[in-house]
Amino acid sequence: MSFPGQEPDDVEIGVCVTDIQQRTGLGQSTTSQYLAMLRQAGLVIATRRGKWTYYRRDEANIARLLETLRDVF
Repeated sequence: MSFPGQEPDDVEIGVCVTDIQQRTGLGQSTTSQYLAMLRQAGLVIATRRGKWTYYRRDEANIARLLETLRDVF
């Protein structure tokens, strides 16, 4: 997924919270709360760069979750 204004190096560290918030149309507080839950669940990784926080999927944990769900269902 591509976000406007995203620098090539940013793609490796994730997507800025501001870009996610603008894309979803949710408020900043709501977006941050959802991302914090995803981070606590181990589904995303947060990286700080200066005053900005970037999020990216934790592919290994997502794969483990899907494997577990396949085993259960």
